[in-house]
Amino acid sequence: MINDSIPQPAAADAIVIRKTLNGGEWIIKPSNPFDTFIPEDFDEEQKMVMDMCHQFLAAEIEPILNRIDALEPGLMPSLIEKAGEQGLLSTSLPEEYGGLGSNFIAATIVSEGLGAGYSFSVAVSAHTGIGTLPILYFGTEAQKQKYIPKLASGEWKGSYGLTEPNSGSDALGAKTSAKLSEDGKHYILNGQKCWITNGGFADVYTVFAKIDGDKFTGFIVERGFEGFSQGSEEHKMGIKGSSTVQLYFQDCKVPVENVLGEIGRGHVIAFNILNIGRLKLAAATIGSAKRVADIAVKYANTREQFNMPIAKFGAIRHKLAEMAIRIWVAESALYRTAGWINAKEAELQTGGMESGKALLGGAEEFAIECAMLKVFGSEVLDFVTDEAVQIHGGNGFSDEYVVSKAYRDSRINRIFEGTNEINRLLTVDMLLKRAMKGKLDLMTAAMSVQKELMSIPDFGSEEEGLFAKEIKYIANFKKAILLVAGAAVQKLMMQLDKEQEILMNIADMIMETFHAESALLRLQKLADKEGVEATALQTDIVKTYIYDAADQINKAGKDALNSFAEGDELQMMHIGLKRFTKVEPFNTKDARRRIAAKMIGENKYAF
Repeated sequence: MINDSIPQPAAADAIVIRKTLNGGEWIIKPSNPFDTFIPEDFDEEQKMVMDMCHQFLAAEIEPILNRIDALEPGLMPSLIEKAGEQGLLSTSLPEEYGGLGSNFIAATIVSEGLGAGYSFSVAVSAHTGIGTLPILYFGTEAQKQKYIPKLASGEWKGSYGLTEPNSGSDALGAKTSAKLSEDGKHYILNGQKCWITNGGFADVYTVFAKIDGDKFTGFIVERGFEGFSQGSEEHKMGIKGSSTVQLYFQDCKVPVENVLGEIGRGHVIAFNILNIGRLKLAAATIGSAKRVADIAVKYANTREQFNMPIAKFGAIRHKLAEMAIRIWVAESALYRTAGWINAKEAELQTGGMESGKALLGGAEEFAIECAMLKVFGSEVLDFVTDEAVQIHGGNGFSDEYVVSKAYRDSRINRIFEGTNEINRLLTVDMLLKRAMKGKLDLMTAAMSVQKELMSIPDFGSEEEGLFAKEIKYIANFKKAILLVAGAAVQKLMMQLDKEQEILMNIADMIMETFHAESALLRLQKLADKEGVEATALQTDIVKTYIYDAADQINKAGKDALNSFAEGDELQMMHIGLKRFTKVEPFNTKDARRRIAAKMIGENKYAF
């Protein structure tokens, strides 16, 4: 049994339907800030959940980081059990299986709140995500009744076996085989899996194998099944306290009732779980980045050089401010998307779809955004940890300072849940596929941009109103995307998928624009709620980010255009790109100083 430490969801939390766009639709349609979920919308229960996560890390994890990294036998499983006792493993699991029945936003909050737990956060994320959700969403009722309550409480620990020595991003290239036994009671698995998080201590594993060499299928494998064994712990660059082993299947007997989902449809399980996993990883990276920013500010305030704290130096303030800017922007996009998924789940449930399938449907609808969040969040954390080490100087290179651990642990996130390169390619691929299926009318929007380029620019009066310029900048960034992506599709046609450099340029344009717009929507809603003066620093954050994003989008666009266009056509598109990425001069130095001053004054990440 788990206790009820996490507050039970209020009645109003059960189903809340917000007006949302469909996945990718934000590129061609404006978003309403008042329909956008932002962190400042957290209710008291959600704030309590976040506080509980922070208290758990402070009490149970931070005092024993060295013991965790030493892989002390039995320690990590016991910590997962303690998290289960606090209800932190079962936030969004259905009540009938021992969960608390909270919504997807609450689950996202837990992922962020525990994200600063170094190796523990990896273990608990694997357990609650890929270790539990495949059975919850694709298992039979008997499988759910058998496994989910024990996973919810932490009595059993979960793991997931997909990756193989010769198949990483190419998951369907797996070689592990499965064959029905002569008596028809078991599937006989042969093969191996590698880089398996929680593999050294898990009790139950979701494992993928090909039946008869071609039917890619999921199986539930328990520790103790005949023919199942594990390798020794891997020696890793970071997340040293996270159990990572190889799994071996030598005529491993898996009961036929442990087939997970439909035979030959294992890819549906793998890919759908990845959508949720990418968003939750983004949440964890944001939680970790906030913690590292705290550490950096505290060090900058206490470390003295030339008879003054280094926090007084402009170079250090620039670093602290940039940390805050990127974290705040990433957080804005995270909860915007979590709000969309939560609303889509509610919409599908209202239409009669069962809860688990509804959440998967919501995550699949916003798979493009989940991929971008994963890339952006992991790269924000890498930036923050790198700059934190730099602020520490030589001390940052010493294991005596926890920032060195944060630096090493951060690096895996650009590889987890699909490499960032794969996720960039997926962003554009999924967007174009939605367009080809008629779900997203990119063609009309792209043709409109081309028509605008051929016409005389409108130099009429500027729109007025709060953040009118920033709203126009975002609209123009979207035109820049449509200009470059539309031209690439027209020029390269079916060959575009082979031009990965161009696709990644376009993905960067899309990602920068999505995050810039998410930050602006949050600011608009916040300013309306709290007033312009109260949100002056958030305005500095958004204006600085948009100013810098304009250059990033312009550079990525130029690199793409230069790869396939030439002559007058190239020159014309360069002119259009310049028009769509033009922003007025803005004093980012002073804005960053104001942002940094807030952090230095409060001695923490203060936003």
